[in-house]
Amino acid sequence: MDKKILNRDVIQAQSQRFMLLLRWQVARLGNAGKIGVGLLVVAGIFFLGAVLPEKEALDALQEREKVLKQQARSGSADVSVVEKKLTNDQALQKFYEFFPRFDSSPFWIRELVRVAQKQGLEINSGDFRLTFERDWRLSRYDIIMPVRGRYAQIRAFMADALEAVPAMAITGFSVKRDNIQSAQLEVRFEMSLYLNE
Repeated sequence: MDKKILNRDVIQAQSQRFMLLLRWQVARLGNAGKIGVGLLVVAGIFFLGAVLPEKEALDALQEREKVLKQQARSGSADVSVVEKKLTNDQALQKFYEFFPRFDSSPFWIRELVRVAQKQGLEINSGDFRLTFERDWRLSRYDIIMPVRGRYAQIRAFMADALEAVPAMAITGFSVKRDNIQSAQLEVRFEMSLYLNE
């Protein structure tokens, strides 16, 4: 029984000695050393919590890649969708089918105006000009659209307009501000809407 008490006292004395030594070493480090040790601890936690799990996922993906490459080489890949290679004429036809029909231009212009109004932009009168190219099946509707609004509204309009009217390209724009303190910008957009004849 005395041996158990003695062992416990020895363990307590050793742990107290270790804690004193640890406190002395920490005090010796100074602020820069404490920050360094803290960064090492954070890096270790990040490595264990984020890097190791991702490494396991990477290993699984690399193993899958090997299996798929081996299947592709042997020709035994189980392909459920057989892709058909298009001829040049078919590919060109698919390309032209992407563009809206010529008679739908009023709809697309209304859509452009709707997007500008949704962003709270003031629209001044715009210019519209239809251009036919000789050797093209596409016609180009050149649009000049002056708008007025804040920078964030104009950026949102540009992004939304290109999404709402996918056959349109912004070919240029100029920005004017009355003075440096003014939050309002005047932007003159030059856009081209491509239409299938």
